[in-house]
Amino acid sequence: MWAYTVGFTVLPHVGGFLGWFFNRKEIPVWYEKLKKPSWCPSRKVFPLAWTVLYTGMGYASYLIWNDLGGCSSKAVIPLGLYGAQLALNWAWPPFFFGARNLKMALIDILCLDSLAIGMVCSWYRINKVATLLMVPYLGWLAMATCLTIRIWKDNPEQKPGKSE
Repeated sequence: MWAYTVGFTVLPHVGGFLGWFFNRKEIPVWYEKLKKPSWCPSRKVFPLAWTVLYTGMGYASYLIWNDLGGCSSKAVIPLGLYGAQLALNWAWPPFFFGARNLKMALIDILCLDSLAIGMVCSWYRINKVATLLMVPYLGWLAMATCLTIRIWKDNPEQKPGKSE
């Protein structure tokens, strides 16, 4: 059973690592030049925060999966919401850093917020510990959403043909 625990716990890190790996060169070049609010966390905080958040998220998903007896019909909605929000979570860095499309990143994170809230609501009756493990993630998403909105508002996207 430990293999399932480890697998579920590690899974969210895969997309997080790939998002970082493919977009890591854009951070010092493009991201640092963006106008950001004074309350924007330091770049050094993000890897630590996401390591903790992905670990909690992954383990929480294992608890839900385990309590529902694996991939049963009862697990479709709670784990489907989890998978959908995780996909949107993984999609945000390519929109934001890769495509430099702040509007799409904003749309992505707003949809992600809705799915994450729905997921947590669907998990509440299944496993309270799993639900509580998601509270820091919801808090971080709230901050990340506000940050995305501010960056989008404060950094108008350049029209095609204009240089940086």
